[in-house]
Amino acid sequence: MERLPSWLRQHLAAIRAVVVLTVLLGVIYPLVTTGVAQALFNGKANGSILQAGGKDVGSAIIGQNFTDKDGNPIGKYFQSRPSAAGDGYDPTSTSASNLGPEDIVDTLPVPGAKDEEGNPDEGKQSLLTQVCARSKAIGELEGVSGARPYCTPDGVGAVLKVFPDHAVSVNQACPAAPFVATYQGLKVECGKPGEDYAAGRTVPVRGDAGTPAVPADAVTASGSGLDPHISPAYAELQAPRVARERGIALDKVKQLIEANTTGRTIGFMGQPAVNVLELNLALDKV
Repeated sequence: MERLPSWLRQHLAAIRAVVVLTVLLGVIYPLVTTGVAQALFNGKANGSILQAGGKDVGSAIIGQNFTDKDGNPIGKYFQSRPSAAGDGYDPTSTSASNLGPEDIVDTLPVPGAKDEEGNPDEGKQSLLTQVCARSKAIGELEGVSGARPYCTPDGVGAVLKVFPDHAVSVNQACPAAPFVATYQGLKVECGKPGEDYAAGRTVPVRGDAGTPAVPADAVTASGSGLDPHISPAYAELQAPRVARERGIALDKVKQLIEANTTGRTIGFMGQPAVNVLELNLALDKV
């Protein structure tokens, strides 16, 4: 029998290799790993889904918002930390904001202007202003001071652009009154939307806010944007509101916080954390 040409033998060998590897890695391996996962880690393999009233209400490992249709916090529920993933906790858009500590100057919206899509110009908030605005809103919600260093009383970054003859509070759009009237003998003006202040020296002003009452995790998003946990400190801050809205004893709410708090991984890694969804589900059973 005549031998096949070498080029044909090579192609047939390649085809056999593709078929064998496809069956092995594309069929057998996935079936085995799926079977092991279902047998040993059924709940986790299926997404750590939590139920209430026989219905799926979320995952224990993916956070979610507890807000109404207008985005306002629902008073009887503990609130999650902010999320930069899509519209919030979107697993298909998991991401951080990619804004760092030097992102402190806002781009003020220009009245009447439109963006590239024809929508009204909304400007761009710096990371500092986002933190300040969140802290102010949470302070109002929880009945505590939302003040924190480098934030103005109206909830934007306390940042000046300093020029030889004047200074500008660049994150406070006119006609707002600047958070300070003068800086080192220079008159401070409000920021004019659309004005280019790049030539000025950037000066963040710390102020005298002291230690913030609102914890850091309440005003910053996690790296993934999906973190289902908050710190015990943020949970404690929310406890009086939740107890009041539900008409139950504060001590009972604190007991549930403790019951839904996980410790450090292997005793020393990370920080204690409270799973917000599990805590809210426990509250609904009271």
